Amino acid sequence: MTRQKTYLVISALGEDRPGIVNQLSKVILDQGCNIEDSRMTVLGGEFAAMLLVEGKWNTLAKIENALPEVERQLGMTIICKRTGERATGRNLLPYAIDVVSLDHPGIVNNLAGFFAERDINIEDLSTSTYAAAHTGTPMFAVHMTVGIPADLHIAALREDFMDYCDALNLDAVLEPLKG
Repeated sequence: MTRQKTYLVISALGEDRPGIVNQLSKVILDQGCNIEDSRMTVLGGEFAAMLLVEGKWNTLAKIENALPEVERQLGMTIICKRTGERATGRNLLPYAIDVVSLDHPGIVNNLAGFFAERDINIEDLSTSTYAAAHTGTPMFAVHMTVGIPADLHIAALREDFMDYCDALNLDAVLEPLKG
């Protein structure tokens, strides 16, 4: 019988400065736990981290008890929540989507609506803005990973998605996730 893994999701937000990742990861390591998955980035002047920490229930409890002091030391807002392993009941195909367009409000909401209407889960999403080469025009880029139900006709979905993006003047690519 395999032991069901126990997890703690930790979210931390605070003013960016060197050493934050070191201090957060040290608390986790010192309690005998492991960072299994994470996303960390600087947004504006703030550092944001989301960590999936795996460990025994009692070592996760030690981290939970240590976090208020870590929060005080780092001057961050830290929240945590226990979770279990991700359910894998549905047969989903992982696809990557990249979209680029002139920057304007509503792009993420439009894309999310397209996939929500088709019961397609967005599993990962990142966005960025940048200035176009030569012109300096404000541009917006979206990269996402979705789980497409295996019984969905991919060619029809791709055609609907490309038509949808064309109507919104979005340059898009939808392709199987590689690796």
